[in-house]
Amino acid sequence: MEKIIFKTITSKEEISVVLDKIESYSGVRLPMTYALDSKIVGVFLHDQLVAGYMIVTKSDFRSLLFVPDQIKKTNQFFENEKYEMMEVNGLWISPALKKPSLQVRVWMHLIIDIFVSRKKYVLLLRNTRNKAMERFFSMANPTELYVGAPLLMVGENTHDEIQVSYTTRWSIVLNIHKYYLELRDRQHRADRFSKQRDYARTLKRSESEFLLVD
Repeated sequence: MEKIIFKTITSKEEISVVLDKIESYSGVRLPMTYALDSKIVGVFLHDQLVAGYMIVTKSDFRSLLFVPDQIKKTNQFFENEKYEMMEVNGLWISPALKKPSLQVRVWMHLIIDIFVSRKKYVLLLRNTRNKAMERFFSMANPTELYVGAPLLMVGENTHDEIQVSYTTRWSIVLNIHKYYLELRDRQHRADRFSKQRDYARTLKRSESEFLLVD
């Protein structure tokens, strides 16, 4: 049975590797200073880094930097104290992590980290084109704060359009059953794909044998 290992990344060398992975999958290079103030979790399979995420509990949240000031002035959410908030960023899962059961283990580990942070609000930032992250975040019942072009700082590169939203840690925990339903659906899809692939291979082999006999 395949086993994945979760490791908290602390050295600058390993953090740089994680940032390379995030940039490779998202197209965005997160600053080292931001990463150093985060809890970075790497997921390893056969000693290879196959997934990861960042938990940010300090007040300079990257997601809020991209929200226009006008929204911050008018949306009641921003009346909350920042010490009640945390942020999830840099979430990626490599195609090498093929089994749905292993992918869901990454989600469960992230949910546990969110819960033990003891922060009330969870900030979520994603590229609107990333449908996988949309599905993951939607299971947490988020409230949208902003969708649109990000406010770019000098030297920044990011997506053309982003979505900033928030949920609560209790909302994530109370909706945990949705992740198990997602696991079941993904497993069914994987099983169906495997059967179709095996059938196609059998059919191709049969046709080949028929041609040889003919």
